[in-house]
Amino acid sequence: MNVRLMMKKTVISMVAVCALFIAGVSMAEEIDRTLDVDKDARISISNLSGDVEVRGWNENRVHITGELGDDVEELIFERDGKNVTIKVKIPERSWGKKDVTSELNIRVPLKSSLNISTVSADIDVNGVRGEQRLQTVSGDIDVQAFDAEINAEAVSGDIEVAGNGSMAVWRFTTVSGDISANNLSGELQAEVVSGDIEVNRGTFERVKLETVNGEIEFNAGLRGGAKMDVESVNGSVDIKFSGDVSARFEIETFNGGIRNCFGPKAERTSRHAPGWELDFTEGSGDGRVTVETLNGRVTICKG
Repeated sequence: MNVRLMMKKTVISMVAVCALFIAGVSMAEEIDRTLDVDKDARISISNLSGDVEVRGWNENRVHITGELGDDVEELIFERDGKNVTIKVKIPERSWGKKDVTSELNIRVPLKSSLNISTVSADIDVNGVRGEQRLQTVSGDIDVQAFDAEINAEAVSGDIEVAGNGSMAVWRFTTVSGDISANNLSGELQAEVVSGDIEVNRGTFERVKLETVNGEIEFNAGLRGGAKMDVESVNGSVDIKFSGDVSARFEIETFNGGIRNCFGPKAERTSRHAPGWELDFTEGSGDGRVTVETLNGRVTICKG
């Protein structure tokens, strides 16, 4: 075999290898799409993996930028009246693959309401004033709150909500993660299986905080006639009220002490058990505060 023929075959082989390599590598798709919508549009967003970032703006249109994963089949982006659907569609064979990871940066009208669902993706919402329902399996949720109801749920992830003190209904649930609620008011329900709950600032008329394994910290105020229920299985409870409190207090621990800055002292539940209990009234007693722990101390103070 002569040298020229050998060189020719080598070049052909190299070209074939490069072609196979290029064919096997699909490039992620850059997206930049816009749709005119109502100022109070109802927007549904679904993304399996990656990130979803939503920002409110003073325009009656939805603008999406970002990048779709290699194995994504298509981005569904459509409107039906007030309803807007944004969905990253992937083929069934690609479930669980890293190549479906998509990054969505979405601008929506300020007064929009949101319904966001992800599996393995973080959710970040800022500047949206409508009601929000945010759900993720494995990801964190970070949201700015105004005066509309927010329901945030995660299986494995933290939930952080920051408001402006406006009254609304807030419901947060995570199995494995922490919940942080800052400057909210109205009605708050926060539940964790394994993680801490922290509430700072705001004034509430209804509060329900529950954790199985974690600590609870409440540094906020109660309105007149408010009801507050706090439960922890394994973890301490620290409550510091801002402003005056008028409520009937019922506090009980199975294994943990009670520190009360309001004056009355706790008593043993039994000579043969490590638990403590404390019942007292502060102010006119028109509200109610109930605290129960299985293994953990309780501190009740006034800031």
